[in-house]
Amino acid sequence: MSARNPPHASGPPPPRRQHVPKGANPLRRTSDRFESWFRGFLMLVLVLGLPMAALGAGLTAYESSMRTVRTESAEWRQADARVTSVAEEVGETARRQARVRWTDDDGTVRTGTTLVEPGTSEGATVRVWTTGDGAVTGPPMTENQAVTTGWFAGGAAAIGVASGVFAARAGVRRALDRRRYAQWDAEWDRVEPLWAGRFRR
Repeated sequence: MSARNPPHASGPPPPRRQHVPKGANPLRRTSDRFESWFRGFLMLVLVLGLPMAALGAGLTAYESSMRTVRTESAEWRQADARVTSVAEEVGETARRQARVRWTDDDGTVRTGTTLVEPGTSEGATVRVWTTGDGAVTGPPMTENQAVTTGWFAGGAAAIGVASGVFAARAGVRRALDRRRYAQWDAEWDRVEPLWAGRFRR
């Protein structure tokens, strides 16, 4: 027999491998399919919802802060106030409360309380910010603070969406696992007597 012409193998040809659809996997349970679908849904929420929520919250907070900036810049004024009394000093570097008095642009004399630097004595002149109705307040909000507020709100919204997505995934996974364990226990209760009976022979 020549090695150049080997005999043909007898018998039927080996079966061709057939492509099995993913959904036709007999080991893939309904809970597995639901978990896969839910995971894809959460990924979509994370990819699309997170930037939208962050951008929306950030812009809303920024626009609201900018309205505050414009309002305070238009209504609040600085005035030269005279210190009338200073609270007792608490520490060498601590700011102290002081009663001050100033005169508005319309000639109205007003009084209020503000913080002054250590060493400020009665009769000294300090600069204070006042609201439209004559109350002492802090400096108005700046544009940089408005930008920071927008970024903070956007970051908080992004963290909230991400936390919600991961919490939902963990909760659904835990619920599905409990259901699977219950199904396994029920199936074992049906199969175990049959297996145990084989060893009693």
